[in-house]
Amino acid sequence: MKPAMETAAEENTEQSQERKGCFECCIKCLGGVPYASLVATILCFSGVALFCGCGHVALAGSVAILEQHFSTNTSDHALLSEVIQLMQYVIYGIASFFFLYGIILLAEGFYTTSAVKELHGEFKTTACGRCISGMFVFLTYVLGVAWLGVFGFSAVPVFMFYNIWSTCEVIKSPQTNGTSGVEQICVDVRQYGIIPWNAFPGKICGSALENICNTNEFYMSYHLFIVACAGAGATVIALIHFLMILSSNWAYLKDASKMQAYQDIKAKEEQELQDIQSRSKEQLNSYT
Repeated sequence: MKPAMETAAEENTEQSQERKGCFECCIKCLGGVPYASLVATILCFSGVALFCGCGHVALAGSVAILEQHFSTNTSDHALLSEVIQLMQYVIYGIASFFFLYGIILLAEGFYTTSAVKELHGEFKTTACGRCISGMFVFLTYVLGVAWLGVFGFSAVPVFMFYNIWSTCEVIKSPQTNGTSGVEQICVDVRQYGIIPWNAFPGKICGSALENICNTNEFYMSYHLFIVACAGAGATVIALIHFLMILSSNWAYLKDASKMQAYQDIKAKEEQELQDIQSRSKEQLNSYT
């Protein structure tokens, strides 16, 4: 009876140790996650997705509004249509590139975080690894500056649609609604330079302009451009976040390389000291 009780106690102890080992393993795994890089990756993916998806649909809606109301002659806006089509293809490339780049930066965050040292024991860096980290810092900086330009460029259609929307609000206001001055309130998109000055009609006034503002194409395009601009801003913030993380990781790798060199020198000196001591003992034994 007693051996059976001891066996059961041993089994319970082993199970508790196994559960404790699994818990510690989970804690170590969670400690190895680079949360800063993870947050930056999610923010980058979200911003790029909003910019690319909403921007693509908004560009298509803008072309439809332009063709139906502001430039009925196809030859007048042929160049603009080609440019918008090219921009839509560029959007596809941006989405694909940043999907891969975000994953690469997240992987780089996993392998350069200090928790990797705790997970894998001895941690050594190479000149190639430090060079790659420095390259990511430079590339992320360049992409951040480029996305600042994209963010500013994405605000241009928001400004244009806001001007049209605010003009329609003036037409709908009680002070002007129903008066003869309504037909004198106009919007001329030719002044923005997106269509030539000889485009017909180019300018929409009064009730016709109000009807444009009431269409689904205008409503959707306006709000999608706003969301796309916000997505570009979120991407800029994510790249700045990535830049700070990469700079910190590069400094960590640099310090780790110095520590590695110090440990190598220390180990070499200790080995030489042991050799000297062993030779001294051998000579002492030979004398005795």
